[in-house]
Amino acid sequence: MTPTALSTPLLAAMLGLAIVGLPQTMVAQSEKAMKALADRDLEIWNKGNLALIDELCAPEYVAHNVNQLLDVEVKGAAAMKQYVTSVRTSYPDLHVRMDELLITGDRIIRRWTATGTNTGPLPGPAGKLPPTGKHVEVSGVDVIRIVKGKYAESWSYWNGAAVLAQLGFNITPPSAATQK
Repeated sequence: MTPTALSTPLLAAMLGLAIVGLPQTMVAQSEKAMKALADRDLEIWNKGNLALIDELCAPEYVAHNVNQLLDVEVKGAAAMKQYVTSVRTSYPDLHVRMDELLITGDRIIRRWTATGTNTGPLPGPAGKLPPTGKHVEVSGVDVIRIVKGKYAESWSYWNGAAVLAQLGFNITPPSAATQK
């Protein structure tokens, strides 16, 4: 059989090339490196290893923390360290588990579950809320864009209202009078 008679996917497979033109070994190494990033990131949240932020995140890193109550945008390593410290102060026994991991192109998509006991003050839009001593569990999804082997930008989606409900807080919608 001549090379011209081979189908393009078969020829690419025989040559070890992906359809996008990258050698399969490079794709596997890239996916392996991206999985390692996601695994190491858990150490930041579970152990409070703030030094890893400098190692894993690009200097211009932006984290978009999107939930129903308060959208938080964290810009840069110093701000990320403050954010992690704030969360771990609110939940000193915080544990984040990676439930599923998908890697596609320059993106890591991670489904996670976090648990913790609220023994520290909670930052909120109207100031700090008192600790409740209650245990919470919340799941979410992160979409993380990787540039040059580091986190460049991320979007974290989770249900903040469910967390507040587990903590015993009531969410009261505004009355018609306050909306005028």
